[in-house]
Amino acid sequence: MLHLSDDIHNGSAAWQKAGVTLPTYDIEAMRQATKHSPTWVHFGAGNLFRAVHAPIAQNLLESGATDRGILVAESFDPAIVDQAYTPFDDRYLQVILRADGSMKTSLAASVAGAYPLGEDPKPLHDLRLVFRNPSLQMVTTTITEKGYALVDSQGQPLPWIAPEFEGGSDKAKSAIAVITALLLERFKAGALPLALVSTDNFSRNGERFGQAVRQMADEWIGRGLAEKGFGDYLRDKNKITFPLTMIDRITPNPDKEVGRRLKALGIADAEPFRTRGGTAMAPYANTEETWYWVVEDDFPAGRPPLEKAGVYMADKDTVNAADQMKVTTCLNPLHTALAVFGMLLGYPTMSKTIADPDLKALVTRLGYVEGLPVVEDPGIFSPKEFLRQVIEIRVPNPGLPDTPARICADTSQKIPVRYGITISKYIRAKDLDTADLEAIPLIIAAWLRLLIGSDGNGTDDAGRPVKLSPDPRLEELQRILVDIPLNGSAKKETLTTTIKSILADTSIFGTDLNATPLADKIETFLTAMCRGNGAVASTLHKAASAW
Repeated sequence: MLHLSDDIHNGSAAWQKAGVTLPTYDIEAMRQATKHSPTWVHFGAGNLFRAVHAPIAQNLLESGATDRGILVAESFDPAIVDQAYTPFDDRYLQVILRADGSMKTSLAASVAGAYPLGEDPKPLHDLRLVFRNPSLQMVTTTITEKGYALVDSQGQPLPWIAPEFEGGSDKAKSAIAVITALLLERFKAGALPLALVSTDNFSRNGERFGQAVRQMADEWIGRGLAEKGFGDYLRDKNKITFPLTMIDRITPNPDKEVGRRLKALGIADAEPFRTRGGTAMAPYANTEETWYWVVEDDFPAGRPPLEKAGVYMADKDTVNAADQMKVTTCLNPLHTALAVFGMLLGYPTMSKTIADPDLKALVTRLGYVEGLPVVEDPGIFSPKEFLRQVIEIRVPNPGLPDTPARICADTSQKIPVRYGITISKYIRAKDLDTADLEAIPLIIAAWLRLLIGSDGNGTDDAGRPVKLSPDPRLEELQRILVDIPLNGSAKKETLTTTIKSILADTSIFGTDLNATPLADKIETFLTAMCRGNGAVASTLHKAASAW
């Protein structure tokens, strides 16, 4: 059996027989060059990093465009490094799942070092030395949108952030605090330049990243824990930048079936697991063929030649247009729609949802009819073609084991962007009317229908309890919806009163929906979906048939 930590060059024939493409560059020489002159550090060692960033570094190494690898740090769940990197010599298998059911497998070895930022102080000490090195050019992140939050809705520091505000860099544990502490090291080393590049999946991510870092630094400066010049350094665009980005690759959790297929090829390291911190990991990362990364080209310390690995380097306006296209029209809203209905209708995977003709009709209308009229073409690729790939190729890919439950996580936080922006554009447009929207109110009604239940369980279309995905507004929303009957006795007038406060919540929808024709449509759809078992499917089918 083959192990990822094996001497791959002496055993290359066995790997080739297993269908695994091996690195052709000198791994040890790459590690030594990176140790001496690092250029790229990434925060967030999970599966998206393994699907996008590390393969880009691998591509650059393979082409000879660089001799340096990538360093990765993990603060949220340091066990990822201890359990998914260290035992495998920082290597993993990248498994691309093609739509025809085949797999393309390669051994990724571009990670030159991994830093578990937990109780052991040594990894952070070593990372401080990296940040003091003038060769460092860029820091990228995948810490999820919640990783940038420092205060609550009242402006008070979150419980785990408060000790960092008060204790300064010595108390840094969260990703933002650690990154700020490392930037303080770079400031002390001569105010060296650096680009900090959020690749988390939300709009204007670079701006949010910069705000969070500067807020952390200002708290320290205000308490005398850092000098004022540090704040000036973080605001000097000739020194520190926070480029905007759009990133896109569907990357489900590791699939057991992929592991079984790898084992059948003779690869021993092929068992998915949960880390001690609860993260789903494996010695491999399974993902789709298609990917996009668009980056604002603003790097004061220089950068690796990312464009040689397929990255779109662009100006800020182009990145914004590409991001808005993806997250408000051509991918994310479709994903959420399919996931919500997938949970209601009992579909186990995303590919099964879009195989339902009514759901395909729903997202076809959502994208082409309701979304494209308000999309700005980024100019680097066609929104219409992007949308076609999502509907016809990417989501239907049966090899991707993505689940509605994964996509449904934090839906209340996603709706403002995935639907709220389109609604706002319709309200502002002279030649568009929110009364013409049909798919969006149907999806919102379905989401509310899914939430009817209690204790974190919703109710599916067969009347069965369904475990709902984590959402910070879940308990609050379920309290409002809990008394809506699902046996057909719900009156629209009563239901309208019940959900009025939800539809008025601008933090969810971006506008008060009660002031638009959408409220009546949502109430009508929701009333129909509460008429007993099978009512969701019949309401969906009636709407889809009319389109």
